[in-house]
Amino acid sequence: MSAEVISIGALLVMFVVGTVLPINLGILAFVATFAVGTASLGLTEDEIFEGFPAELFVTIVGVTYLFSVARRNGTIDWLVAAGVRLVRGKTALIPWVLFLVAALLTAFGTFTPAAVAILAPIGMNFAYRYKLNPLVVGMMVISGGHAGAFSPLAVSGALVLGLVDETDLQVSAVALFSASFVINLVLSALTYALLARRPVPLAEEVDGTAEDDVTVSGRPDWRQWLTLACLFALVAGALGFHLEIGFLALAAGALLALVDMKRQERAVDGVSWSTLLLVAGMMTYIAMLEKAGVIEEISEHAAHLGAPLVVALLLCFTVAITSAFASSTAILTAIIPIAVPLLLSSQLSAAGLIAALAVSTTIVDTSPFSTNGALVLSNARGVDARRFYRQIIGYTGGIVALGPVVAWGALVLPWS
Repeated sequence: MSAEVISIGALLVMFVVGTVLPINLGILAFVATFAVGTASLGLTEDEIFEGFPAELFVTIVGVTYLFSVARRNGTIDWLVAAGVRLVRGKTALIPWVLFLVAALLTAFGTFTPAAVAILAPIGMNFAYRYKLNPLVVGMMVISGGHAGAFSPLAVSGALVLGLVDETDLQVSAVALFSASFVINLVLSALTYALLARRPVPLAEEVDGTAEDDVTVSGRPDWRQWLTLACLFALVAGALGFHLEIGFLALAAGALLALVDMKRQERAVDGVSWSTLLLVAGMMTYIAMLEKAGVIEEISEHAAHLGAPLVVALLLCFTVAITSAFASSTAILTAIIPIAVPLLLSSQLSAAGLIAALAVSTTIVDTSPFSTNGALVLSNARGVDARRFYRQIIGYTGGIVALGPVVAWGALVLPWS
C-alpha cells in the first residue's frame, strides 16, 4: 500500500474516531503524525516538529487570553452594549455589521486571520449576550473577511495577482475581487436565512465571566478605559505595523492582569486549550503530508484527469478539501502554477478559473482546523463545545461539497 493511501486513510480514520468517540481529535492527529511520518513517509522527528503551527498557537492563546481578561473586567460587556446602541437595538443586524467591518478591514490590507482574530471574540460575545446563533455570527465574520480578501490592496489579492503576473496569463483585479465578494455575500445571505433562527447548543457558562462581579455602567471605569486602549493598540499594531497579533495580545493581557490581579487570577482559564490541541494536532499532520509531497501529488493527479472543464472542477475540489486543513495562502501558492499549463493549453477563461480556485481555497476556512474557524470555535461562549464543533464541521462539510461546484459553475463554466 502506498504512503499516499496510508496517510489519507489514517486521516479518515481519525475523523471517524474523533467524531464518534469522546477523544480530542488533536491527540489522535499527533499520534498519527509520528506513526505515519516515521513508518511510512520516512521523516525524522525534527522534520515532523517543523510542522507544528507555532504562530497559530501563539495567536489563539494570546487572543483568547486577552479577551478573557477583557470579559472579566467588564470591557466586553460595555463594547457589546455600545454595539447594540449603534444598530439602535436591532440585534438581528449585528452579523451583517460584522460582515461589512471584516470586509472593509481585509479589502484595505488586513490579513484575513488578523481581521477574524479582532472581530471573532467580539462577535461571539454579541452572540452570547443577545442569544444570536454563534454559528451564524462566526461564519459571517469569516465570510466577510474573505469577501474583501482579494482586493488589489489585500494580502491574498496581491499574492494571486503577483503569481499571475509571472505567467503569460491576464486576470482582471476587478474580476477577482468581485467574484470573491459576491460569492461570500451570497454565502452569508444563505447562512443567515437558513440558520439564524436555529437553536443554539447551550451549555452552562463555567469560566467566571465578567458579569458575575462587574457592573456595566454607561461610562467605562479606569480598568475598562485601559483595556480599550490596549485593544486599540492591538488593532493599530497588527494592521498599521503588521506586528504579530498573538504576541501583542499576550502583552496587553499581561499588562491588564498586572493592574487588576485579584480579578484576573483565573483569566488563563479562558484560553481554549482543547481547541488548541485539536487545531495544532491536525495542522501538524497536514504539514507532514505537505512536506512529504502527498498534497502536491494529489493536486497533480487531479490536473491530469479528463477534459479541461472536468479538470478545473477537480482542481476546485482538491484545493477546497486541502485548504480545510492547511494554509489557504500555501495552497494558492501551490495550485496556481499547476493550473497555468491547463489554461495555456485550453479555452478555459484564465480569470474565471483563477477566481474559482481562489474562492474554493478560502471559503472553506470556516473549518475548525483553519486559523479562522479555530478562532471562532475557541471564542464561543455559553455553548456546548462538542456540539458546536460538530456544527462547524457540518457547515464546513457542506461548503466543501457545494462551494467548488458553485465557484466552477459561476466562474468557469459560463466562459468556456
